[in-house]
Amino acid sequence: MSLIKSIAGLRGTVGGKVGETLTPIDVAKFTAGFGMWIKETHDQPKVVIGRDARPSGVIFTAIVENTLRAQGIDVIDLGLSTTPTVEMAVVNEKAQGGIILTASHNPSGWNALKLLNENGEFITAADGQKVLAWADSPDLLFMDPKKFGAVETKDDYIDWHIEQILKLDLVNVEAIREKGFKVVVDGVNSTGGIAVPKLLRKLGVEVTELFCEPNGIFPHNPEPLPENITQICNEITSGDFDLGFVVDPDVDRLVMVCEDGVPFGEEYTLVSIADYVLGKKSGNTVSNLSSTRALQDVTEKHGNTYKAAAVGEVNVVTAMKETNAVIGGEGNGGVILPELHYGRDALVGIALFLSHLAEFGKSTSMLRATYPSYHISKNKIELDANLDLDSVLENLQLKYAKNKFSTIDGLKIEFDNEWVHLRKSNTEPIIRIYAESDSQSTADHLAQKLMMDIKELISA
Repeated sequence: MSLIKSIAGLRGTVGGKVGETLTPIDVAKFTAGFGMWIKETHDQPKVVIGRDARPSGVIFTAIVENTLRAQGIDVIDLGLSTTPTVEMAVVNEKAQGGIILTASHNPSGWNALKLLNENGEFITAADGQKVLAWADSPDLLFMDPKKFGAVETKDDYIDWHIEQILKLDLVNVEAIREKGFKVVVDGVNSTGGIAVPKLLRKLGVEVTELFCEPNGIFPHNPEPLPENITQICNEITSGDFDLGFVVDPDVDRLVMVCEDGVPFGEEYTLVSIADYVLGKKSGNTVSNLSSTRALQDVTEKHGNTYKAAAVGEVNVVTAMKETNAVIGGEGNGGVILPELHYGRDALVGIALFLSHLAEFGKSTSMLRATYPSYHISKNKIELDANLDLDSVLENLQLKYAKNKFSTIDGLKIEFDNEWVHLRKSNTEPIIRIYAESDSQSTADHLAQKLMMDIKELISA
């Protein structure tokens, strides 16, 4: 059982003691903190809210909605929705913020509140600190009933979101319709089961639905990793399909499965879509330090510049704005297209990937084969809680001082075409170690080597 309060929001397991797990009281206090933060700069604010399909969402939505209204804040409730849909709705409604009730890839027994600013983007670290301070403050203020905020329900925003995608010049609707693709969709029984089939049918795609009932009962681990998506792989292998799409519960991560049932690779969602976008327009790209170098390869192939940002969507978005990037995201299947909005969006990712595949004119597996093949090893090492993790990383930096390295987010060390990224956890005495090479065994070996370095430094 856990409760994690951070600048990124509030998340935890549902049920248990106040302050130790995610309870209605914790949700109310955190929401009130967000409301106070908004009211510091806006006299008559409006907030957009939406949720994924997990069972606790209905109750927590009611708490969020009524807490905000009791603070004199108007609420627009999108009901069952997606993270990117809420992000876009904040801007379209000219609201001053947004709250998405979703624990993203965590199991159904978890829930969370993701916080958005008036631009429909995740709030900054500085603003997150203010929200946390307000949530624990004895000065939380509520209004006289005559000044309660109003509530309006709008359940058609997913349709509006899809229409905005179809209007993009980068989306080749005609080419997709001409191909008559046959696709399997795994919506993990959340809101992707609503949104993804709607989008695909608008594009003239024949859809076979797998786990698309938004009841919040996840049929498998909802993080779209190869080991968790075996059902759709088997479905594709036993049928006649062009590809499959898998999304996470709040539809901001996208992975594909090739026509032979082999996963396309979550790291290559952004790589392939960036390749398509850069073939249409010149511009820079951004991903985080733990993402594959294949994006840099593709970007430079098109004569453009790649930049690595610290891990975290807000950091990627900041770097994208600084470099005027035309496409960016994260290696977990997150695609950000600024032309639509600054947020990871699996729906626009699907439309862009199908445009790419239609124009490519061959199979999904053949498209995958056009990209450099890198492999990432993901590990973690648990250390004594009293150990100075910053000192460990500083000593590693000295050990590899002759290598090219970055310290904007932990320590990333480059070895020719290989790299290793070490980051300390903000909530646990853990160092996460990601390594990439042209083979899985080499990536694993590189990660193990750095883990041994850490152990030697500790025991010295």
